[in-house]
Amino acid sequence: MDDKKLSGIERELVLQYLIDGNVPVTITPLENQYEADKIHSLNAQVIPIAIRPEHMTVKDNGEIFLENPNQNVLDLINKQIKVEFYFNRVGLFFISTLKSTKKGIYLQLPKIIDRISDDVEEKEYDLIANVYYELKSKKNLNINCYPWNKIELYKRPVWKIIPLENQKKAKDILENFVETAKSEKNTSKNIGNGIQLISVCHFLTYKEDKMESMQNRQKPVNILYIDHERVVLGQEINNSSESEKSFELDYEYGMKLSFSIKKGPVDTRDIFVTIQVNQIYQNDNKYCFDCKYKTMQEEDLRFLYEKTTSSLFI
Repeated sequence: MDDKKLSGIERELVLQYLIDGNVPVTITPLENQYEADKIHSLNAQVIPIAIRPEHMTVKDNGEIFLENPNQNVLDLINKQIKVEFYFNRVGLFFISTLKSTKKGIYLQLPKIIDRISDDVEEKEYDLIANVYYELKSKKNLNINCYPWNKIELYKRPVWKIIPLENQKKAKDILENFVETAKSEKNTSKNIGNGIQLISVCHFLTYKEDKMESMQNRQKPVNILYIDHERVVLGQEINNSSESEKSFELDYEYGMKLSFSIKKGPVDTRDIFVTIQVNQIYQNDNKYCFDCKYKTMQEEDLRFLYEKTTSSLFI
């Protein structure tokens, strides 16, 4: 039996779990159904629709009735949809057709339910950072940081990378950051030209609708911005756990930056730097750490400048 599929007794346990209630689900239409459509709702195609437990009634035969569905749901009648939910923190999904009969609008729980698999790409990152030491307490660390997949790391960030629906919130956050920066312009907290704040606002306002294989799992630290003067890291803290942010304001850390070298006698270029957390930006359970380099070799400065600006270091 495939350990990614649930059937028999396991399916019955899931069914009883749904019957007992208090299980929110999301429904998403399968995208290939829209390839031939000329007119359809863009939101219904892209954004999962949340169904609250009080708007569902689950029968012993596996029929899931939706009560008082909105128009976005009604648009999906007679279409195949993906239904996702968490069962004891494990992400599950099934495919079903939304039907409308005299009994009401309902889905049928199939005989086999699938586990959600994370889309882990076996790719070689162009850059991986490792924070390995905290200087104040002389504490060894092992915090890996990976490029955030919602940005192009070596392109100058522009406002349009922020989804339109997030731009108002991002603008409000940015204005607050800029006001604070004005008062710190001539201090060690100077943020430079501030271009990195676009990436910061993008990360702080971005909401991931996609369900994962395991609910409330701690996510890795992301690299949001890098140049020859600073590196900006982002971290989302799991509210349901006792996790804390990984870095503290004004603390100094040892960091290794490993760049993939596609041409040359070696596979990677490792750069060892000391960083200091210059600013911490927060929105809800998300943090961004704007870190300045405190120590760096001259040849590494040249490499970083040319790598991140595509210009010669003169």
